[in-house]
Amino acid sequence: AATVSAWPLPSPEAQEASMASPTSTNPAHAHFESFLQAQLCQDVLSSFQGLCGALGLEPGGGLPQYHKIKAQLNYWNAKSLWAKLDKRAGQPVYQQGKACTSTKCLVVGAGPCGLRAAVELALLGARVVLVEKRTKFSRHNVLHLWPFTIHDLRALGAKKFYGRFCTGTLDHISIRQLQLLLLKVALLLGVEIHWGVTFTGLQPPPRKGSGWCAQLQPNPPVQLANYEFDVLISAAGGKFVPEGFKVREMRGKLAIGITANFVNRRTVEETQVPEISGVAKIYNQSFFQSLLKATGIDLENIVYYKDDTHYFVMTAKKQCLLRLGVLRQDWPETDRLLGSANVVPEALQRFARAAADFATHGKLGKLEFAHGSRGQPDVSAFDFTSMMRAESSARVQEKHGARLLLGLVGDCLVEPFWPLGTGVARGFLAAFDAAWMVKRWAEGTGPLEVLAERESLYQLLSQTSPENMHRNVAQYGLDPATRYPNLNLQAVTPNQVRDLYDVLANEPVQMSDKTDAGKPAAASAGTQEELLRWCQEQTAGYPGVHVTNLSSSWTNGLALCALVHRLRPSLLEPSELQGMGALEATAWALKVAEHELGITPVVSAQAVVAGSDPLGLIAYLSQFHSTFKSTLHSSGPVGQASPGTSSAVLFLGKLQRTLQRTRAKENGEDIAGKKPRLEVEAETPSTEESSVPEPGVPLTPPSQHQEPGARNLCALCGEDLYVLERLYADGHFFHRSCFRCHTCEATLWPGGYGRLPGDKHFYCLQHLPQLDHKEDGSDQGPESLELPTPGEISMPPSPPTPRASQERASPVPNPSQPTRRLIRLSSPERQRLSSLHLTPDPELEPPPKPPRSCSALARQALEGSFLGWGMPVQGPQVLVAMEEEESSSSSEEEEEEEEDVPLDADTEQVLLTLAKTSGTMNKYPTWRRTLLRRAKEEEMKRFCKAQAIQRRLNEIEAALRELEAKGVKLEQAIRSQSSSPEQQKELSVEQLLQLVQKRNSLVAEEAELMITVQELNLEEKQWQLDQELRSYMNREETLKTAADRQAEDQVLRKLVDVVNQRDALIRFQEERRLSELTLGSGAQG
Repeated sequence: AATVSAWPLPSPEAQEASMASPTSTNPAHAHFESFLQAQLCQDVLSSFQGLCGALGLEPGGGLPQYHKIKAQLNYWNAKSLWAKLDKRAGQPVYQQGKACTSTKCLVVGAGPCGLRAAVELALLGARVVLVEKRTKFSRHNVLHLWPFTIHDLRALGAKKFYGRFCTGTLDHISIRQLQLLLLKVALLLGVEIHWGVTFTGLQPPPRKGSGWCAQLQPNPPVQLANYEFDVLISAAGGKFVPEGFKVREMRGKLAIGITANFVNRRTVEETQVPEISGVAKIYNQSFFQSLLKATGIDLENIVYYKDDTHYFVMTAKKQCLLRLGVLRQDWPETDRLLGSANVVPEALQRFARAAADFATHGKLGKLEFAHGSRGQPDVSAFDFTSMMRAESSARVQEKHGARLLLGLVGDCLVEPFWPLGTGVARGFLAAFDAAWMVKRWAEGTGPLEVLAERESLYQLLSQTSPENMHRNVAQYGLDPATRYPNLNLQAVTPNQVRDLYDVLANEPVQMSDKTDAGKPAAASAGTQEELLRWCQEQTAGYPGVHVTNLSSSWTNGLALCALVHRLRPSLLEPSELQGMGALEATAWALKVAEHELGITPVVSAQAVVAGSDPLGLIAYLSQFHSTFKSTLHSSGPVGQASPGTSSAVLFLGKLQRTLQRTRAKENGEDIAGKKPRLEVEAETPSTEESSVPEPGVPLTPPSQHQEPGARNLCALCGEDLYVLERLYADGHFFHRSCFRCHTCEATLWPGGYGRLPGDKHFYCLQHLPQLDHKEDGSDQGPESLELPTPGEISMPPSPPTPRASQERASPVPNPSQPTRRLIRLSSPERQRLSSLHLTPDPELEPPPKPPRSCSALARQALEGSFLGWGMPVQGPQVLVAMEEEESSSSSEEEEEEEEDVPLDADTEQVLLTLAKTSGTMNKYPTWRRTLLRRAKEEEMKRFCKAQAIQRRLNEIEAALRELEAKGVKLEQAIRSQSSSPEQQKELSVEQLLQLVQKRNSLVAEEAELMITVQELNLEEKQWQLDQELRSYMNREETLKTAADRQAEDQVLRKLVDVVNQRDALIRFQEERRLSELTLGSGAQG
């Protein structure tokens, strides 16, 4: 087959548009207008070919071609585009297009990132040839845009090529439209583009004096086949990475994404359907529960963008796809599971259509699929369980004295996690960084220096977000210093990148055997000897305690009690241990360590006393060591817990026990009329909970006896349970794989599960069975959850301040204080609580007494803030700034009509109320669209945050599974080494201990993430309750029924409870921050 590098004929639609053009009297003007308006790849190419023919030019002539086109097209519509491109090209970094005039580049791939890199290289003055295996742009999928990408594309004339660019409340663009506008810019700047040409590899120079060429298929033109280049930029996607680059895989749980594009007819009804910036199950379970009940579809998240098409993307559960017949069979191999032979197209279409219809309340009407490149309905299922990331972003190869610089951009550099919306933004940043690398290469900088600088930039890429880059996006340019704050281009040294410089064939180069030469190897941490020595230091001086090993020295319970007392002296007096048996003392220590220090059991009290599980005891003690080793020293008792890893575990444990107590009260006593449990006494094992295991609820399964070598069994499946597999919950040990929701089989995390008395099964909060006899509001599952208060957490004391002493009052309620002293729904307090900014004002006066009427209380809160949309209250000066910002941005653009974003009645009323109270109804006409855009941005940030957490939790779960598998094999080997030399046994135990430490670290990180999940949950609840309360408040008081007033009062009470829970969480975070500062200053002292 011949290569499709020739210019295709225009489509009939393009010919008609050209003939109807008012500038058709000038052929060049007509071709240029057709070029600007073309919406198909073939029309862009044919109209540009016609333009070049009318002007007597050859396409692909580099920057000189651009200047010739500009000189001959000087009418008004062309001039506005030239002004934008000239402004970009006039930046000093490009040196008037002479920075890389002697550099010849080959770019592989005409995706957004490949085209963006080609544009930058052309602006530098390099000769740029681009090859693309496809012959048209057909991807309708929509990309989220960061602010800097919007500014960047506008500066390249995006509004001239696509008038609807970023006109709604969400900033996005379809891949096809993005490719089209970048293709037009690349053609104008003289990039030579060849279509239907596949890059298959490199052809090294055959002899001295020759250069590097490309291996291309099928049958490339002779001129292209003989093209010699010294820079290769690969943007060919994640499935093609040039030879020599190493790729690292980042795996999580099985994740199946589904994309669907429906025809957008742009009817009035369609324009009134709001977009969905993202809804995630991790913080909005009610939506997905309703979806499951109504359609049988089980999703993790869903996004809806309105662009050229109605674009939906969602993450689906495998079991749901199997149940609904979308997948024929369940295969362990992902490629086989989602292969075309195993996916039923009709069922997949029904699935996507039903999900989209439910998410938009059926307001899009009859959903008709758009067609993809092959004429089939544009719906597909894809796997993003694992994502690939190149270990390096550039390499240099040399042969016969000819050097070739290779760089990666786009998905072949880092595959993006789609829910975060980072793909095109980080892709553009990588394209800029690659072009900067080429500029440095052209300046004569040494190969190792160029590579070191590029890898220093690559280290920053995965950390970038709109929040941690330079705020002034207008200053962004090719120079990395204009984009990255705190830039360090020497973060990677030339000596560390010597392995990225390959010299081929008879020209050996001296290369270091180690990537990081000169760096000392990391010392192995946490050996048995170190753990034993630390335990001896912490228990020294206690009567009757002599720790000489990690097994028999702990059987009487005194050593464990001494260790706990060392960490928290206030929890017990040594005299209390008199007369207490070994089993009772050990059980007491295990429970106090769990409830007050955040150290979850790994071994039962019976096994410790019997000495039957030495590996379990070592794993348990390693938690103390890893948590407190950096804060405890041998110079006397310490009364502070670590503010680090254990505090999140501790908080979640308190949260879980609070939920259980709430359920127990609901089941066993009438709690109607009681105040919410938001300030109670701190728990102590001697009062609220028994110091020994409760009857019928042993710490471990009954099958664990005191004889050595006894088997440890999972309380659910009854199978063997090894040390690294043990998960402790409700007094039992389980496999992590067994500890799942009985209804949906979702993994259960600390603070997110429950069970009813008499029911041996566990449930996630979404599926926790409800009690029919309870009143409304007391059986709402997650809604009735109460967070533990800071007093319950027993955090380290913070520095004495007036506010700190005020907040750490006696845990016993003071009758003289208002019952809801912690609640303040005035605007300033609501802002602080909602934004979760941990910066309390020590000079803030005590909150005033709440208004007598619930309705007055709610109206005071809602009219004084914009929290329902994630927005702080806007004063007149802020709205003036908004107005000026909008006016300045719109003045730079062509006068295009903006889309009028539709609102539902409640939202419209809220905005009207805000405008009236702020006096902005007639004064600031753009406030409405600006506030909506800001609100949608806040929703997007929350969604991205939730998805990043979800992805990391999945990665942690996958990593824990791998550690468990290694630990099982190692523990089996240790138990079978009864006749092996002692040295060999110790080595195996050392390896097991290292695995335990890795597991401890992952579990601590998991707990930290779950704290953030609680924050997101409460934010979502407050947002929903705000909206519900607004709907009641917007009604006329005289039209409300008694049922309406009762419902309004109930919603308000729920809102008050949520605000209190957020207050507890904020204060927990604040106290932890203060304790960290205290410990940090103490360490410096």
